[in-house]
Amino acid sequence: MPYYLTQVAYTSEAWATQLKNPVNRTEAIKPAVEKLGGKVESVYYAFGEYDIVAVFQFPENVSASAFSLAVAAGGAIKAIKTTPLMTVEEGIAAMKKAASAGYRPPGR
Repeated sequence: MPYYLTQVAYTSEAWATQLKNPVNRTEAIKPAVEKLGGKVESVYYAFGEYDIVAVFQFPENVSASAFSLAVAAGGAIKAIKTTPLMTVEEGIAAMKKAASAGYRPPGR
């Protein structure tokens, strides 16, 4: 099953709510992820541009996108970014395929 990196930035209102009543958000999102056929691999708090960094598995892009859309529509975040991930083996296979693709840059 493909992996996806999701980065989330909370709104100040969402942070205020969580500071009043801290809860494990992993447990809150797990049912939605599983309903879409996915699995929560890992979730981390971060600081900087994004507040949460998570790795999920979803059966395909449509389910991963559906999760991102549902989270974005919830109103508690100001930004979300989902990046499809490849294993090292998949990356090497992609490089081998790219090498034989026959692409030529402009002027060559």
